[in-house]
Amino acid sequence: MKIHGASIVLAAWFVVACGAGESRWAGTIADSAGVTIVSNTDVGIWAPGEEWTFEEELRIGVVEGAPEYEFGQVFRVAVDSKGRVLVLDGQAQHIKVFSFDGVYEQTFGARGAGPGELQAGLALLVGPGDTLLVPDGQNLRFNRYAPDGSSAGSIRMVLEEGRPMAFRASTSGAVAEQIRPLSMLMPGEAIEEPRDAIVLLAMDGSVDDTLLTFPSGDFLQSGGVTWYAAEPAWDLTDDLQLIFGASDEYRIGLFAGGQLQRVITKPFDRTPVSDRDIEAIMGEMRRRWDESGVSPEVRESMRSRLHFADFFPAFQAVAVGPSGTIWVQHVKPASELSEEELKVFHERPAQAWDVFDDQGRFLGTVTMPERFNPMVFRGDKIYGARRDEIDVEYVVVLRIVGDLGHSTT
Repeated sequence: MKIHGASIVLAAWFVVACGAGESRWAGTIADSAGVTIVSNTDVGIWAPGEEWTFEEELRIGVVEGAPEYEFGQVFRVAVDSKGRVLVLDGQAQHIKVFSFDGVYEQTFGARGAGPGELQAGLALLVGPGDTLLVPDGQNLRFNRYAPDGSSAGSIRMVLEEGRPMAFRASTSGAVAEQIRPLSMLMPGEAIEEPRDAIVLLAMDGSVDDTLLTFPSGDFLQSGGVTWYAAEPAWDLTDDLQLIFGASDEYRIGLFAGGQLQRVITKPFDRTPVSDRDIEAIMGEMRRRWDESGVSPEVRESMRSRLHFADFFPAFQAVAVGPSGTIWVQHVKPASELSEEELKVFHERPAQAWDVFDDQGRFLGTVTMPERFNPMVFRGDKIYGARRDEIDVEYVVVLRIVGDLGHSTT
């Protein structure tokens, strides 16, 4: 495995005290050992009325009607170079393709283990020339599809490198994967200071380069899952820079060539995970077990593998937005989720996002529509899934409304 850059170490997580200024922005920018540190306060730059909002530009899907517009589960969404919208249906395990204006074009793939078939598609990764790479967590392979949807073969998933944790693809066709050491996930296994890696993938599924290594998160381990555990969050820019943060603190790093270039901080108060939060999630789990007819013995085993962190993380996700902005998703406690939101609590449905400019200065907080799960940021548009009041899913495209060329200098 190649290592990109001279040193890939998360070392310089600096903190600089925030100072008051005469402008609306009251943070500070400093340099230390070649790293720019941007320390923000809770006060954003946007004046009242300047905040970005959202307008629904496109909705794909029907309650009843033509089957090509129906979805069992909108699991992943991708966008190719022509603006076509690709949708991985988690129930049917096939991929539907729609034109940029929402007109159905084709369906390819199917549930199974044969050529071009899927059992557990994990992501839709659009590579160079609109070649599509789809990792399959059950068949343990990467399926490749040509731009016309025809199968271009599959490649075995090299689990010796680690377990896939997350995937990202940039508009330039770069594909990246986060992997976790398998030994960390095996019962009885223990390794000191386990480290995840973010790697670039070639279109044959092999590791082409390593962008970053860092301490592994606590959500998924051999003992099960720990809800609200601190986990790495990251995104990939078109020029292969990484936006990265470990969610135990509100610090976001910008890495280029494996080197830390910029650190963005914002005040954060740790909030305990309460008994009410735990009971909200366990109540939803019991509802699911009842619905599925899970036996008491199996319930006990499943419950023993569900754990909860002591504190909520500082954030859930990060994303690269328009004009070089960085978006950071808030965390919504389980006790504050509606009944509808609890049904999809695994999607972590928090509508509030902090937005930072390309220099790392806090612009303000935006609120996405309820029941909307963002999946892809492309230019001034956000592609994702949205459930209606009767639990029907649609693919929805939101347009960001506001001054996207907003200057903070």
